[in-house]
Parts: sequence; C-alpha cells; structure tokens
Amino acid sequence: MLTYKDCLEMCDFTKDEIKAIADHEHISGMAAILLAEELLHEKGGIFKIQRMIMDDLEEALEGHDCGRAGQLKEVLYHFIESHPDALHLDR
Repeated sequence: MLTYKDCLEMCDFTKDEIKAIADHEHISGMAAILLAEELLHEKGGIFKIQRMIMDDLEEALEGHDCGRAGQLKEVLYHFIESHPDALHLDR
C-alpha cells in the first residue's frame, strides 16, 4: 500500500506546494497530490495551480499572517521556477 509520503515522493510537486493546494481546495494531502498531478497534464492546469497558490498568498496578506504569506511567497517562486509553463513574475 502506498503512503502519503510515497505518493509525495513520486509526484512533481513539493510538500509545501501540495499543502497550498490542499488548503485552497479544503481537501486532504493525498487528494491534493492527485489533483495536482491531474492538473499538471491538463491544458491550463499549471496556471490553475499557480492561481491557487496566489489566492492563498493574497488571503494570508489580507489576514495579516506575515509568516504564512512569506512561506507562500517562497512556494510560489519555487513553483514558477520548477514549472516552465508557469507565469513568470518578478520577485
């Protein structure tokens, strides 16, 4: 039986990227891995994932959660660098 850790190691996303997707969609980490992998192969899917991370970042900023916002900013930059189809933003 595959564990969450096994699936995370086989997917194309980091633990923090999966957590951002899970938080945004209000789903489990395992479901977020499945969703992320599905979106990765869907036209426009990379942009959908990027938008999820950006939405979470905006929510953290609006809630004055500087720690979470800083973490999500790094998640976003890593995501953009790791996925060449992602929209490139200036830091």
